[in-house]
Amino acid sequence: MAVRAFIPFPDKRLSVVCDRVDAITDVEREIWRDMFDSMYDMPGVGLAACQIGITRALAVVDAGDGKEKPVRMANPVILHASGVMREHQEGSPNLPGVWANLQRPRAVTVEFMDENGDQVERDFVGLWATSVQHQVDHLSGRMFFDRLSATKRKMLISKSQKLVKKGLI
Repeated sequence: MAVRAFIPFPDKRLSVVCDRVDAITDVEREIWRDMFDSMYDMPGVGLAACQIGITRALAVVDAGDGKEKPVRMANPVILHASGVMREHQEGSPNLPGVWANLQRPRAVTVEFMDENGDQVERDFVGLWATSVQHQVDHLSGRMFFDRLSATKRKMLISKSQKLVKKGLI
């Protein structure tokens, strides 16, 4: 188990569709452990494997208050999204120091392979749903700012790059 470094935008691994996982082995379980360590160290509520340079369709989410079990997902696919939207401020350790308010469906139904290799269909609501959608975007080669206008996207990227260059983050 280890905290892994986040790859910086515009690394091409952040813009490719991640490879599907055929089976859950000790390799995937170790990656998930490292992802949780990295996510909790950030701190954050979700992480996709590509954010630490692994282009495999693996994600973790823990948006709870300790009462709900963290989720490990392989090959997550959103089957259904509610028509009710929810606004939440999103960011990414791959583009540090900047955030944007995004509207996403308040609830989603997701199919994925769990840590046992079983196909699971599960509903997520609120922050859980937002985080799952954010991770599915990452696994599809999209970052949160790709959902913004070109002008806002350019401003966020420029601001983050300036903060990094000045050593402020």
